Amino acid sequence: MTSTETLSFLRHHARTILALILFALLVQDVFGTHGFLALRHTQKEIDRLKQEIAQVNTENRDLAEQVKALKSDPKIIERIAREEMHLARPGELIFTLPAPPPKQEQPKR
Repeated sequence: MTSTETLSFLRHHARTILALILFALLVQDVFGTHGFLALRHTQKEIDRLKQEIAQVNTENRDLAEQVKALKSDPKIIERIAREEMHLARPGELIFTLPAPPPKQEQPKR
């Protein structure tokens, strides 16, 4: 092909070539690595992580309040000492009942 034939071909098919290039760019913008779909996926992941961070922050605040109460609230300290460590005040008696036996299933007839 000579240069005049090439120029003639380009002039004749310029709109088609331009349309194909624009279509390729559009496909890249929608489906590419940094395209619209990838952006939407990333935004959903960011929203999910923000929600998870908020939940963890709430749990951390609750745990910090529990730690503070465990260090300073005498009622909570006494309850744990009585229930978990089976401690009693002087003169008190602790009666521990045995756990009920597990139910045994009756054989089916």
